[in-house]
Amino acid sequence: MQRIVLKFGGTSVGSIEKIQNVAKIIKKKHDEGNKIVVVVSAMSGVTTDLLNKSKLISKNFDPKELDVLLSSGEQISSSLLAAAILNLGINSRSWLGWQIPIVTNDNHTTSQILKIKTAEILKFISSGGVAVVAGFQGITENERITTLGRGGSDLSAVAIAKFFETDSCEIYTDVEGVLTTDPNMYEKAKKIDKISYEEMLEMASLGAKVMQPIAVQASMIDDIPVHVRSTFSNKSGTKIVSDEDINHKKAVTGIAYSKNNAKVSIVGVIDKPGVAADIFEPIGENNINIDMVIQNTSLDGKIANITFTIKQEDLKETLSIIEKNKQKINYEKIIHNEKLAKVSIVGAGMTTSPGVTHKMFRSLANEKINILAISTSEIKISVLIQQDLTQKAVKILHEAFKLN
Repeated sequence: MQRIVLKFGGTSVGSIEKIQNVAKIIKKKHDEGNKIVVVVSAMSGVTTDLLNKSKLISKNFDPKELDVLLSSGEQISSSLLAAAILNLGINSRSWLGWQIPIVTNDNHTTSQILKIKTAEILKFISSGGVAVVAGFQGITENERITTLGRGGSDLSAVAIAKFFETDSCEIYTDVEGVLTTDPNMYEKAKKIDKISYEEMLEMASLGAKVMQPIAVQASMIDDIPVHVRSTFSNKSGTKIVSDEDINHKKAVTGIAYSKNNAKVSIVGVIDKPGVAADIFEPIGENNINIDMVIQNTSLDGKIANITFTIKQEDLKETLSIIEKNKQKINYEKIIHNEKLAKVSIVGAGMTTSPGVTHKMFRSLANEKINILAISTSEIKISVLIQQDLTQKAVKILHEAFKLN
């Protein structure tokens, strides 16, 4: 007998038929003697629709009221799923974040979970019931509804696994597990049986959409093993575990990518202490995320060129911010490129495998794919390329590192 968390994403509960299918999966787990807490996302498309409605009301929709609005999607799916489980003859009920409660801070739309009260749900599942919890939401100490950010149901599941001290945390989605790359980008993508927290965090941060980065980070911090599985297949899925539980036979575990990037180069900056802060501080204050940063300094150390990447949607505002601060930054000109993609190889085995960097760059060069910027960490190498070459680059790297 085990205590388990089962989390089902929006595509898994995207229709009444799919919800009924999920109820059957839960029944099977229940019949095996498990004590079950289920976490659900809103039905696919619902949160986006609610967000679009808020924009019709106001471009500056109040964050507190936005949380109330967006959390309603999970209320619908949790109720429908609990009713479907009841219809199969198993005692079940839904819990919203405020009913448990899941207590968060007051960073509305991007809240962090502080604590979860467990007594009532533990009593319910111990008596054979299945608890269905609305993911993505919580409540502040001042009793205001909060949400955890897009994809926050993954974080809800990991947090429940922690506070309820469950034996496992299973994330159900529409793919059979974590794949070596996006199968829509390359049909020879292969399922990864085991992946480390660190590798999964890099993959998720770099564009892989199987699991949210913040949820991976939370599972890594508390050493909570996560099992990613398909709602629509009986295949074994992927286990996300500690690095010591993995034998890294290959240098590279997977290929990730993200599109719609832009590159900004500030040319002829007077190189002095604080110049980078003068550039990036006002950009950060406008909630624009900076990704890659490269600085080239002249031989005499007096002039520098500073290059960085952002999302394409933030380019216009970023250029405007820099131009407004021209006197303070003191530069010659700005150059920018649009419609770029970041392609990355990820693998903990890279730390003990010489020649990976050369192999990546040579593989791209042989296909005449020009590299516009590079960033690295211990277990990843990312390159910036023209967006229309993304699929070609992914395919070449997948083959070069024998991931087919």
